[in-house]
Parts: sequence; C-alpha cells; structure tokens
Amino acid sequence: MDFPEELKYSKEHIWVRVEGARAVVGITDYAQNELGKITSVELPEVGDEFQQEDSFGSIEARKTVAELYAPLTGSVLELNEELLDNAALVNEDPYDSGWIVVLSLDDPEELMMLLSAEEYADALEEFD
Repeated sequence: MDFPEELKYSKEHIWVRVEGARAVVGITDYAQNELGKITSVELPEVGDEFQQEDSFGSIEARKTVAELYAPLTGSVLELNEELLDNAALVNEDPYDSGWIVVLSLDDPEELMMLLSAEEYADALEEFD
C-alpha cells in the first residue's frame, strides 16, 4: 500500500497535510479499508479547540464506530460538511475529497512526533 509522501501520519491512522499555518486532516486509506463502508461522520464545531491526541469526532461504519484523534494541537478552522451528506467520500477518496477537518497549526513542533509515509508503512507491518 502506498501512502502520499508529502503527508504526515499518526499511529491512529490519521493523515496531516500542512498548508502554511493550517493542517488538513483525514483518515488513511488503510483505515478506511479496515473500517469498510462508512455510513456517517461525527464532526466537531468550527472553533472547537483540541490538544494533540484528544478525540475530535468519530466515523461510523456498518460494523463499528471509530474515534478520531487529533494529530496536532489546534482549533477547528473548517469542516468538510460534504461528509454529513456523503460519508462515503472517505472511502472513495480519503486523501482528497474525503478530508475531515482543517486545524490551526498551533505547535509546529508536534509535526516531528508524526510519522513519514515510510515510517507509517513500517508501523502497519507491525500491526499485521
């Protein structure tokens, strides 16, 4: 499985794309594949603040509900409201139209705690 090189990853299967002082956040292709058909996404509110590793929402699939954990400290700047009507976007395009939230990048040093694409792929091998 290939993971976009420009992204950072958490061990909780969250990806981060840094855009200046903003961090676009979603779940990895591996995570959406493991969950199966996603039926709904619970999103936070714009303005909500989270510390790194706080739960900021959840994804519901046919068989399970998975918590979403903030990969970075920040406040919610934007939500992908399309997911409220079409949660399947996370399955169809997890790295583009299936993004979940945009967070402010309050502590850029936290990025060093995230994994590169290669490190994430190595970590997945340990799960199997």
